[in-house]
Amino acid sequence: MAEAIDTLLRVEHLTMRFGGLVAVDDLSFEVRQGHIAALIGPNGAGKTTVFNCITGFYKPSEGRLGLRHGKPAVWDALDALTDSGARRRIHPNGTLFLLERMPDYLVARQARVARTFQNIRLFPGMTVLENLLVAQHNRLMFASGYTLLGVLGFPSYTRAERSAIDKARDWLNRIGLLARADDPAGDLPYGAQRRLEIARAMCTDPVLLCLDEPAAGLNPHESAELNELLLAIRDEFAISVLLIEHDMTVVMEISDHVVVLDYGVKIADGAPDAVRNDDKVIAAYLGIAGEDVQSVEAEVGL
Repeated sequence: MAEAIDTLLRVEHLTMRFGGLVAVDDLSFEVRQGHIAALIGPNGAGKTTVFNCITGFYKPSEGRLGLRHGKPAVWDALDALTDSGARRRIHPNGTLFLLERMPDYLVARQARVARTFQNIRLFPGMTVLENLLVAQHNRLMFASGYTLLGVLGFPSYTRAERSAIDKARDWLNRIGLLARADDPAGDLPYGAQRRLEIARAMCTDPVLLCLDEPAAGLNPHESAELNELLLAIRDEFAISVLLIEHDMTVVMEISDHVVVLDYGVKIADGAPDAVRNDDKVIAAYLGIAGEDVQSVEAEVGL
């Protein structure tokens, strides 16, 4: 496990049951500050269920999901927060959240966890720029006094609106879509829509960015652009990224840490090279028993 000084997210003994089906079974892992972590595994392994628990769409059957803002010392309050029954605890060095106690809108707004989905969820009829302004809706509504100050043209709202537009245009420039700011988002090519979704998530100023299969449907050139974007997010903004991905080229090229699930159980957890060569991981992807891996590799010349 990561040292506490680096840890942004702690997933501890996460279990999710749907009736008699155990979708995730006693899962623990950590995501470090400013790292890219990948959650991988065969179809049906429970990856999206984990995301749904972290982002507040599901309430876990068991387990603790801690997220910190601020300095690592806030982790000292984790047990006290758990015992209190509260959702968050303000500490002199920051704030600590228990995500399993929070609905999805509070996970996004207060804990600042942003998410994209397997299927693109842009507003296709809005312009490319408007899609990024929508992501800043809460901040703009607050600055407008919930419309009154905006209607009256108060300078504070005008400044907030200009700041939101500047942020949106900066992200469009970063993803190569500034020239198409006024085009409907639905008119963009598929790969550009994927990048726009990530930029929209970044406009919420997250501390943790959760991406559900961001490379799905991309060609090799678009996957390379995605890699560059995610590495820039990590390196320039020190944002932690947790992604689900089936494209192993993407996973192995950009991940600092990989967690592997199979039927809801963690079977590997570590650096990409170690995970790639793990017999249990190879067996899970090939659909064979672990003890048969070496014989199969010999047969196919691996």
